[in-house]
Parts: sequence; structure tokens; C-alpha cells
Amino acid sequence: MKPHLQRCWCIPPQQNAAFVAAMEDVLDVYCLPYDAAWPVVCMDETNKQLVGETRQSLPTAAGQSARYDVEYERCGVANLFLFTEPLGGWRRVTVTEHRTRPDWARQIRHLLEVDYPDAVGIRLVMDNLNTHGIASLYEAFDPVQARGLAKRLDLHYTPKHGSWLNIAEIELAVLARQCLDRRIDNSESLQHECSAWDTDRNQRQTGVDWQFTTDDARIKLKRLYPQMKE
Repeated sequence: MKPHLQRCWCIPPQQNAAFVAAMEDVLDVYCLPYDAAWPVVCMDETNKQLVGETRQSLPTAAGQSARYDVEYERCGVANLFLFTEPLGGWRRVTVTEHRTRPDWARQIRHLLEVDYPDAVGIRLVMDNLNTHGIASLYEAFDPVQARGLAKRLDLHYTPKHGSWLNIAEIELAVLARQCLDRRIDNSESLQHECSAWDTDRNQRQTGVDWQFTTDDARIKLKRLYPQMKE
């Protein structure tokens, strides 16, 4: 799966050393062979407006889609954390009420202690949101536990304006099309739908064939690279 076939690229308009440095770091991680001791995992998050019906919708019929009233009831907003291991064809979606530093930290603990308890560590690719960092672990756990979790993390951040480099964003786009394109009015139902979605994709071991490499970037995105002066 080539990224430009799935998402619109957001690329700086001019030379940007910070962008290319972070981009090449992530692309090199994606080229690593599968390693069960240090799996490559990507994470991203989004939100979903919870919406309830004010009138009962009409069910589907032959040749006709379900019909909804234009009026609806706002029922709050839920946050979704998505983790995916591209080479393993695995992903997990968790619905939370908030997206604070402790929320992210608890998701990391689950990743390390429940999803990958036998791994030496995780190479984690994600965007550079201010909650996505080692400091968040210290806000959620005591120093001994926080340090133990941190030592098992090898963090790699996508560049600013480079969210298309995050494979988890591709998974979120698929989730949005297949699962979130309808009205859901509570977090419990949303979690049920997301769990059914990731279980189905995991059973089919649906993966991502990432083909864009550092060599490709140096050719196709050459204009972003600072020009060396003689």
C-alpha cells in the first residue's frame, strides 16, 4: 500500500531540515525486518462525535438505504487510540473519555504489559503531540514504574506536517470508512463497534505494504532537502 494512494500528502513548501530528518528516521524504521523482540508499532488518535437519534430511523429495504432524520442529539465526544503493528497485521482501538497525558500513559502501559509482554521493547512511531512523551508516564505512574516502561520504548516522531508518514493514520482512515460513518450515541457502543472491527482485521491479518523509502524521498522530495554550499 503506497501512502499517496490512501491519504493526501501535506508537505512543507520549501527546504526544511527538521522535516527531512524526522521523515528519514521514520522511513528507516519502516524498512527494518520483522523483529519479535523489538516490533515496530504505530499509534494515532482521533475523536468521534457521539450522536443520538431524536426519531427512530427507517431500516434498510430492498434497493434503499437506511434513512435518518436530519435532527439529532449531541451526546458528547469520545477519544479513540489506535495502535497497529504493520508487519504483524495487528491493531487495537480503545475508546476513552479524554486524551490527557495519563490517558496516553495508560495506553502505553497496556501496549507494553498486555499487548507485548514478551517483547524486549517497542519501536513506537507517532506524531509529536505534547501528550506523547516519556514525561506523561511520570504523570500517571510512580517513578519506578514510569522508568521501567520508558526503558522499553524507542520513540520515533513523524515530522510536523508529516502525519501521512504514520501508518496508524491509514488505519484510522479505514476505521472511519468502515465503522464510524454512522451515528453512535454512547462510548460503550462505540467501543463494541471498534473492537469488532479490529478483531475482524486481526483475524484476517490485514497488513500494510509500505513501499516509500528514504531513497524515494531523496528523489521525489528533493526540494525539501537543504542544499549544501561549497
